[in-house]
Amino acid sequence: MMLRKLRTLLLLTIFLCPIMGFYPIDGYERTGIKRLKRLELLEEDKKAKELDSGATLLTKDIKLHLPRVHRDSVAGLFEVDKEMQEKLSAFFPRLDESYSLTVMDITPGKPTRYATRQEDRQFQPGSVGKLAVVVGFFAELSKIYPYSFERRVALMKNRSVRGGKWAVKDSHTVPIYDIEKKKLVKRRVGTSDVFTLYEWLDHMLSVSNNGAAAVVWREAILMRVFGKAYPTLTDEEANDYFDKTKRSELTEIHLQVVNDPLRKLGIGEEEWRLGTLFTRGATGIVPPKGGSVGSPLGLMKFMVALERGVVVDYLSSLEIKRLMYLTDRRIRYASNKTLDEAAVYFKSGSLYSCNRTTMPDCGKYRGNRMNYMNSVSIIERPDGTAYLVALMTNVLKRNSNSDHNRLAGKIDEMVRGL
Repeated sequence: MMLRKLRTLLLLTIFLCPIMGFYPIDGYERTGIKRLKRLELLEEDKKAKELDSGATLLTKDIKLHLPRVHRDSVAGLFEVDKEMQEKLSAFFPRLDESYSLTVMDITPGKPTRYATRQEDRQFQPGSVGKLAVVVGFFAELSKIYPYSFERRVALMKNRSVRGGKWAVKDSHTVPIYDIEKKKLVKRRVGTSDVFTLYEWLDHMLSVSNNGAAAVVWREAILMRVFGKAYPTLTDEEANDYFDKTKRSELTEIHLQVVNDPLRKLGIGEEEWRLGTLFTRGATGIVPPKGGSVGSPLGLMKFMVALERGVVVDYLSSLEIKRLMYLTDRRIRYASNKTLDEAAVYFKSGSLYSCNRTTMPDCGKYRGNRMNYMNSVSIIERPDGTAYLVALMTNVLKRNSNSDHNRLAGKIDEMVRGL
């Protein structure tokens, strides 16, 4: 009986996000992320331009919108605006629990407005959870150099680490650019690959590479454990630590590293938490616990904290926002044509599973057991309009990419019309 079930039930549990690119294209000298040099050269070549106008901001152009909002005033930001709520509700004339979202208009010079739909409903966050990993990474980094952000940047740019077992297996390719030969290669990450911390961060966010996410999470754990000795930590010392430490202890530390910073931001455990590393290689070393969940409210709280400059500290918040800046082909929510001129700070993710007994043609992004697709977006238009969106869906049996796209256009029109 069990064998028959195994033959007929196909469970696909994959964190998926097509190739994208992040960080301002003038960032190579500062970060050492090599693919940025390619984009910089392409932008200089008038015939080879490939970016939308909204993707061409420079590092200095990226700002935070809510740095003057005191923590005692944050609750007021989440008070529902009647007019915006009525307009948002009109997008869903029929009751459908598959769609949950939060929207906040933070346009400078205008009253802040907030609207929501099932804001506290829980979803599997998928690759959106990698934003929690980057928060945990920056939180631990700040403890090593609490008084110098320049030294934190230097460490991320100059420290190289090997992926090892943590980096595999993952179907997402990463962009590897040879500056001297001006050649770009996209391939999967292997155990022997060595990248700088900045490049691992970029691979984690820009192409949603699961192996890179596991490596970044690993480095955050090592920062927590070794503290100020981390910058000179060797591969041998790191591997020795993981080999000799009890698995139960590793589990608790890896949960604390990514979840404690979320709690400090006022994001509850049921609003957003991570419990599982992103690769089999990593979970074979650090056992998971508790599962991962997210909600539109938890993700909105993160974006508000980011714009306030309190995710770790002001400079860390600004740097995380730069890492989220979309500078390549846009997908899902970000692909709506009305956003071409807008700067988009973005993370998307999906998770699906299939039962082919009931749906033989079930497949990628069309799961019939679960079919999560999530988008976190900060939108900044040339006219000054700025707003935040957290959209989480579980639309079964079909690809909801087009739904995200259509909602992006409707929400943009709604915010600009208020």
